[in-house]
Amino acid sequence: MTGQNFDSERENTVMPQDDSGEHAVFEIDLTLEEARRRAEVVTALGSDWNPMEAMRAEEAAYDALYSDLDAQQQETYDMLVAAGVLPLRKPGHVAD
Repeated sequence: MTGQNFDSERENTVMPQDDSGEHAVFEIDLTLEEARRRAEVVTALGSDWNPMEAMRAEEAAYDALYSDLDAQQQETYDMLVAAGVLPLRKPGHVAD
């Protein structure tokens, strides 16, 4: 299809207009789609996924990330904690 044909086809397509001034209510129930999405996520995680171990590993990673900060990094971290952007963690602590 050439650009010229596409433009002429588009000009011939007219969308109906409702000039009543009222808004139409458009609702979609995503309950079934959300249940399907969650089932797919659990399936993708596999049967050996351990949510508690995953949470412990995530906490250990955050502890390691925020440990042994230099003075400037610690100042930035403290500023972000004070602003409520980051949670307060024990300085210099690395999880076992």
